[in-house]
Amino acid sequence: MTVPVRFPRFFVTSPAPCPYLPGRSERKVFTELKGPAADPLNDALGRIGFRRSQTVAYRPSCIDCSACVSVRVVAQEFAASATQKRNLRRNSDLVAHICEPWSTAEQYALLQRYLGARHPGGGMTTMDETDFADMVEHTPVTSYVIEYREPGDGQTLGRLVGACLTDRQGDGLSMIYSFYDPEHETRTGLGNYIILDHIRRAAEDELEYVYLGYWVDGSARMQYKVRYRPLEKLGRDGWQRMSAEEQDALVTVVASQKRGSVLLPDGGGKDGVMGVCRPAD
Repeated sequence: MTVPVRFPRFFVTSPAPCPYLPGRSERKVFTELKGPAADPLNDALGRIGFRRSQTVAYRPSCIDCSACVSVRVVAQEFAASATQKRNLRRNSDLVAHICEPWSTAEQYALLQRYLGARHPGGGMTTMDETDFADMVEHTPVTSYVIEYREPGDGQTLGRLVGACLTDRQGDGLSMIYSFYDPEHETRTGLGNYIILDHIRRAAEDELEYVYLGYWVDGSARMQYKVRYRPLEKLGRDGWQRMSAEEQDALVTVVASQKRGSVLLPDGGGKDGVMGVCRPAD
């Protein structure tokens, strides 16, 4: 006797101001992840552009706008640029710890410093420790927190300088939320290093992709994602590789924005975490 398949119920949020493009509104479609089928459902939805936030999987469903585009790095074919190679060498002494999805006061303090410097006035700046614990610990799927620390003294752990809440999916790693020390005295590029380390981990585990969330054309703080090659984007005809010419043009725009002192996240832009949204009964 076969077990009947339970199809998920989907819901749509009311329109709200877009956090990426001024003057536009956003709307999301979402469903609940729960029970023994949560992992395969999350895998399937991830392949069609959904993101996870706690027990909810969501994706943009905006009226008259399709600027948010899901992107993923092809981990097995990734080729680091000269800048990325320097980043890897510069931060090669960091020690990564794979931890159960359990929040700590040390992580929360780092998150507060990160948000205050990189996303002042953003919606997440009001998070207290309980909200942070909910974000990390309320997961029905295979998740962990990767902590990035400076070398310890052999008896105590080194200083925490970065962390990422990560889902392991059937075909790759999905970076749910990363944060890092934005004002470290000597280290730069920590956000980019966290992404590079995830690409390395995926390749070593023979996983195909690292999911970076949404790239938003026209939003300066989301442009860092075009620096990783090869990059695939999800469109009406499925996943398609971004051409080298297109990426070259986009990277040139990113460089010009940085020269113009536009504040760009160091690999840490976010995809509108839906931490408080729940399906109706």
